[in-house]
Amino acid sequence: MLSEKIYALRRQNGLSQERLAEKIGVSRQAISKWETGAATPELDKLRALCFCFGVTLDELTGDAALSDANSEQAHTQAENRNRNGSLLGVVLCVIGILCLAVYGALLFLRPTAAEEISKSSTVTLDGSGLLLLVFVLLMAAGATLIFRKK
Repeated sequence: MLSEKIYALRRQNGLSQERLAEKIGVSRQAISKWETGAATPELDKLRALCFCFGVTLDELTGDAALSDANSEQAHTQAENRNRNGSLLGVVLCVIGILCLAVYGALLFLRPTAAEEISKSSTVTLDGSGLLLLVFVLLMAAGATLIFRKK
């Protein structure tokens, strides 16, 4: 039954109803109704569920039980996506930190460097401030990827 498969796949992937709802763009109440059989997802939502769980539409809606290999594969894919996002976040944070360190060392070793950077900037904003903003945004993007809900 579809409602049981949605419930089982959600649990196998370690997702709460709220997190699954966020991933496919519906409310938590919609997920609850689907799992209890009170409502049936529309075709576009079924496709989103299939993509999220890593199963085919036939596997999700068919009468055959999902194989352990498919559920394990879906769980592995979800873990890999989370790991890749975290790794990218770490890389962005490290780049931001390194850039800030190089910038700080440059200012320490050559105090007129900030003025030279500002003069060479084609942007009307202060060049030093713009550089600092870019570095901080890199770190913020990285931190977001690292600490987002999994």
